[in-house]
Amino acid sequence: MKTFVGKVVSVGMQNTVVVKIDRKTPHPIYKKLIARSKKYKTDIAGNIVVVGDMVKIGETRPISRDKHFKIIEIVSEVRKEKKA
Repeated sequence: MKTFVGKVVSVGMQNTVVVKIDRKTPHPIYKKLIARSKKYKTDIAGNIVVVGDMVKIGETRPISRDKHFKIIEIVSEVRKEKKA
């Protein structure tokens, strides 16, 4: 089962969030590290998340056409600022 840790970038859909996974991989010839990222649509599964939260997602059976991951746990939450 694949698991990733990423940042929530969108919560605009019902029961779905978009999680961005960043990774660094070496260039095949020059060996310099290159930043790569990919966005995954992820099922909320009863969790309450906001944009900016770091979450751990895991692979699951296909839930919809392009939703194949569920949130396993919330690694860190964004601080909620008090409005004065």
